[in-house]
Amino acid sequence: MGNADFECPHRVAIPPKKPFLDSLSSNLKETFFPDDPFKQFKNQPLPTQIFLWLKYFIPFLSWAPHYTLDFFKADLVAGITIASLAVPQGISYANLASIPPIIGLYSSFVPPLIYAMLGSSKDVAVGTVAVASLLMSAMLGKEVNPVEHPKQYVQLVFTATFFAGVFQASLGFLRLGLIVDFLSHATIVGFMGGAATVVCLQQLKGITGLVHFTHETDIVSVMRSLFTQLHKWRWESIVLGCCFLFFLLLTRYLSKKKPIFFWISALAPLTSVILGSLLVYLTHAEKHGVQVIGSLKKGLNPPSVSDLVFGSPHLAITIKTGIIIGIIGLAEGVAVGRSFAAFKNYHIDGNKEMIAFGMMNIVGSCTSCYLTAGPFSRTAVNFNAGCKTAVSNIVMAIALMITLLFLTPFFHYTPLVVLSAIIITAMLGLINYEEVIHLWKIDKFDFVVCLGAYIGVVFGSVETGLIVAITLSLLRVLLIMARPRTLVLGNIPNSTIYRSVDQYPTANRVPGILILQLEAPIYFANSNYLRERLSRWITDEEERIKTSGETSLQYIILDMSGVSSIDSSGISMLEEVKKSTERKGLKLVLCNPRSEVIKKLNEVKFIEAIGQEWIYLTVGEAVTACNFMLHTCKPNHAAAELNSLV
Repeated sequence: MGNADFECPHRVAIPPKKPFLDSLSSNLKETFFPDDPFKQFKNQPLPTQIFLWLKYFIPFLSWAPHYTLDFFKADLVAGITIASLAVPQGISYANLASIPPIIGLYSSFVPPLIYAMLGSSKDVAVGTVAVASLLMSAMLGKEVNPVEHPKQYVQLVFTATFFAGVFQASLGFLRLGLIVDFLSHATIVGFMGGAATVVCLQQLKGITGLVHFTHETDIVSVMRSLFTQLHKWRWESIVLGCCFLFFLLLTRYLSKKKPIFFWISALAPLTSVILGSLLVYLTHAEKHGVQVIGSLKKGLNPPSVSDLVFGSPHLAITIKTGIIIGIIGLAEGVAVGRSFAAFKNYHIDGNKEMIAFGMMNIVGSCTSCYLTAGPFSRTAVNFNAGCKTAVSNIVMAIALMITLLFLTPFFHYTPLVVLSAIIITAMLGLINYEEVIHLWKIDKFDFVVCLGAYIGVVFGSVETGLIVAITLSLLRVLLIMARPRTLVLGNIPNSTIYRSVDQYPTANRVPGILILQLEAPIYFANSNYLRERLSRWITDEEERIKTSGETSLQYIILDMSGVSSIDSSGISMLEEVKKSTERKGLKLVLCNPRSEVIKKLNEVKFIEAIGQEWIYLTVGEAVTACNFMLHTCKPNHAAAELNSLV
């Protein structure tokens, strides 16, 4: 290639300096306010701003003026349908949390009303969550025995719910939802699957009719407790449990095969409760080893503000429990809301959801409710029933109010074994083995994270599983940051495009030039690795050239288009690489440094040291210039020659 073939490259621009406060404000906005929620308030009069603020924090005000009778008809059907599921689930999950069943019913009355006002999802149906119920029983039950000290235990449950609500609302108000994002999809799949397995194992107590059972959740303790009490198994409970379990699984299977019959599966739990209660009442099965709920007092939620204990010696474990169940509630609720919003092509605000969940749990803890979220099973029923807005939650709350005022005595003879069958059926839907197989196919590390979470929950505890899952997820983030990929680029034949030679085997290496692409920000965590990796690429390339007899290596081009930012350690690394290449008689060339990167390189005089003429906008221009120098002058005089031409 001669002089006639050389074209003057486009200069890489150095952005103008911004005042520190402007730069800080811009970075904070990108981090915490990517959706720019304050845009609508600009240039508006004060009364309008106040109204817009109310609409922002109370989404109900946005859609209520446009509510129609057709919407109400759809929401009425959906609300009654999910109410039929809420009653048996509320009682069942309260039993799982080792609290009085009436609290499970209370929890489906007040929180849905709060969510209907503050939530941004049209489909989420509020209710108690099995995993959170199990967590409460497992964590708080170690501190206070729910059988020996029921009142103290319930106080801890309400207090943990309060702290969960405060934590959730704080994340929303401070727009720190990115914390929940550390629970990756693989983490949630493994954790939920493990928790569902543990919940199912715990229900073997109800199925077999055992009175005393281990409070541990790991599979070894459960199996030991189960098989050391073989002589205490009640065949009546086993037969009744298996019959209702078969009925519930059959209705669930039919609903999955024919989605139009979703109502069969939705009504099956309440049908089971009614049939089970009638069977026990008519046969007096409670006198033959079949345990029943017993009497439930009538009336609406009594206040429980006085039951919040902030001076308890168990305050530390209560706060810890609240934070953990708050994270689980958010992870499930927000994920479920986003999933169903995607089906209807609308967007939900994650921060508003956090505020809504937090406020309903704060208010709930003061009105005899324990933790509520947006469980998948209830939301799926609400979605399939054709809900249009959050009014379906209000309808459900009214139906629960009627139940609390007039119908609670009818649940006296409800057998616990039926509740166990209902819980097992609901939990089997959370063991998503198909997704685990999918993870294995597309990402082995995600599969390991998922499996680690599952094993941690099943063989350790729910806390252990959560810690293992989060640790593995963070480890992956750290590995990606600390060990970013570096690629050798080659020229795609008959083009000016340069791509990885591993991905495109037909791409040709350019004689005398090594083109390396960096694919991550350069930080203190990866600067040493990148320095060593670049040095090894250069050494490997020199050895390859010696064996192949090609043109000796003269130029190192670093494609920095993937480097979004750099810190002082990264700058020091580039300076060391520059010195190292110069000692070998090689010239370092930079290609397409991003705005933030080139500003910092300019500040530390690195551009002056390397020479503005050795920084190019594209790899193609950099290769053209290097080829020009290779064919016209020696590398030592290249900079001066190029300066005179440019």
